Amino acid sequence: MQDLTGSSPLAPGPSLEEGQAKNPFLVRLGERVRSLRSGRGMTRKALAAAAGVSERHLGNLELGVGNASVLILLQVAQALKCSPADLVGEEAPSPEWLLIRELLAHQDEATLRRVREAIVPVVDAASAGPGPRPSRVALVGLRGAGKTTLGRMLAEDLGFPFVQLSREIEKFAGCTVNEIQSLYGQNAYRRYERRALEEAIQIYPEAVVEVPGGLVAEPATYNLLLSHCTTLWLKAHPEDHMNRVAAQGDLRPMAGNQEAMDDLKDILAHRTPFYAKAEMQLDTSARPLDETFVALRAMVRKALQPRENPKQQTA
Repeated sequence: MQDLTGSSPLAPGPSLEEGQAKNPFLVRLGERVRSLRSGRGMTRKALAAAAGVSERHLGNLELGVGNASVLILLQVAQALKCSPADLVGEEAPSPEWLLIRELLAHQDEATLRRVREAIVPVVDAASAGPGPRPSRVALVGLRGAGKTTLGRMLAEDLGFPFVQLSREIEKFAGCTVNEIQSLYGQNAYRRYERRALEEAIQIYPEAVVEVPGGLVAEPATYNLLLSHCTTLWLKAHPEDHMNRVAAQGDLRPMAGNQEAMDDLKDILAHRTPFYAKAEMQLDTSARPLDETFVALRAMVRKALQPRENPKQQTA
């Protein structure tokens, strides 16, 4: 079995203990792998099994110790004045894509957000032209943020259906979310997630939608949500996330894992820039439940009123 870094399990690459100096590119590569893994809520063991590589090799990759072939790929890309992604992508990039990417390469986050919002009507026929703000309210955030409790209260207040996207996923698959992931894997789960969101958009012109915390890890699905729903990020302190899940009787986040809090913080750190793309955000750790709901209700009712150039609100 060939390893991600190009070496064989029978002849593993050098490790940190052997004192190898770390190349900056390999360090960034490792950080990106670790960040993507955290964003998807996967342990190193789970990713190693899914990728068919040893956990030790994956650990070395994340630590910035890789095979020289990775650096050769980088050198070739630099000589061609392109990105390594251009060499390993499944399809050659089109001239238009290359021109667009060049224009956006060094823009700041605020500019990129304006560009994304501007092109939605172009790439999504359902959003073409000016129209009313979507009446679907999507609550995003990590598990334990209060999406279920506050979502039900908000749906009752607005007179909208309350849609738990995880339950819709289970209807598609005919089994629980945990069974989908254990039997069919993460990729299959993400496909069901996309289908469930597409159907919810078609069925419910008005709704409060509770969104699974990891949906933001799939850009295509998250773009769909952002363009068809009024989005609000419910955020909380890491300790509150953990305590609320435990209070619901689910001790799995802490079972046999001394580093559960560190893992949760890593996941939250990776997903925060994506959660922050929501139009509004509300800190559910800042106030008691009743006061939090009053603030949520006011924000959502104001957001659902037609207006021009909506800006992100924070409470």
